[in-house]
Amino acid sequence: MNDIIERMRSGKRISETDSDFPRLCEEIENTKRLVVELNTGYHTPDEVRALLERIWGQPLDASVRMFPPFYTAFGKTTRVGKEVFINFGCTFLDQGGITLEDGVFIGPGAKILTEHHPEEPALRHRLLVKPVIVRRNAWIGAGAMIMPGVTVGENAIVAAGAVVTKDVPTIPLSRVYLQKYYVKSKNKPI
Repeated sequence: MNDIIERMRSGKRISETDSDFPRLCEEIENTKRLVVELNTGYHTPDEVRALLERIWGQPLDASVRMFPPFYTAFGKTTRVGKEVFINFGCTFLDQGGITLEDGVFIGPGAKILTEHHPEEPALRHRLLVKPVIVRRNAWIGAGAMIMPGVTVGENAIVAAGAVVTKDVPTIPLSRVYLQKYYVKSKNKPI
């Protein structure tokens, strides 16, 4: 199974005609079972992290937190850094690859989508993928949708409910602190 996962992580597609396609379907079914387990009943933070390690196929730092429910069909092409927080009800479609760097916050109900289909009806059964990268300390607001191929820059904030189809630029730390200062002071120096 590891060869299929490595092929996917390296950006190679496994089509319906590929001899490994049944093994990919098997891995998807396994992930779905783990997602149901994650979303059923109460789990301690350590238990949630242990299930996510199995879903994502990677060890996670003890600082990673998630509040279930959470939805994904594959999981093995998601990469998660340290001090990442994922709130309730998020969905990751990750066959194109999702990278969440250190310190990323994801609000409730957000969706990160790396998968889409051709618009032409005759080709629509094909799966097209593009990776999504969320850089260090970015914050994805509640209900936001990050579409295939997007990079969210370091320290960036994506508004709640936004549909993001283009890259979001990095915000320099000096600007982040300046924004906090003016928001707190209602645009008046204090």
